[in-house]
Amino acid sequence: MASKKTSAKGKRPRRYWLFKSEPESYSIDQLKQDKRTFWSGVRNYQARNLLRDEILLGDGVLFYHSNAKPMAVVGIAKVVKEGYPDPTQFDSSDHYYDESSDPADPRWFVVDIGYVAKTQEPITRDMMKDQSELSDMVLLQRGSRLSVQPVEKHEWRTILKMGGVKETF
Repeated sequence: MASKKTSAKGKRPRRYWLFKSEPESYSIDQLKQDKRTFWSGVRNYQARNLLRDEILLGDGVLFYHSNAKPMAVVGIAKVVKEGYPDPTQFDSSDHYYDESSDPADPRWFVVDIGYVAKTQEPITRDMMKDQSELSDMVLLQRGSRLSVQPVEKHEWRTILKMGGVKETF
């Protein structure tokens, strides 16, 4: 049986993801300044499982400003460190502290992402909805609220083209 790290033929091909962040909490401009960050504060089990088990080194990330005007893809990043326990769950002074999380059996996980580029302009939901290639994109489905979600390769390429960004990694 193939592990999460490899496919049956060897190395798993790069996958793509969309990470949501409210720009007041953490923006693409902050990531550009920091160059790298750990993606903390995810407190949904489905998203946690993706961070822990599926998102791997080298995967691409669409950086999406949620709860903003406009809500939009504003940049891209790449995964620079695979899943590990979210340190905020153990810090009682942190907003994301989880008193029931056990360091011996952590509940919440993070990945590190590195800045790659900003889009030339925000790629809004309305712009994405106008693209037939994106009609099945998880983000655009009714009731889609996950803060971490998969993106298909053709969706990734369509959005990069829309944003005037060349994949450089």
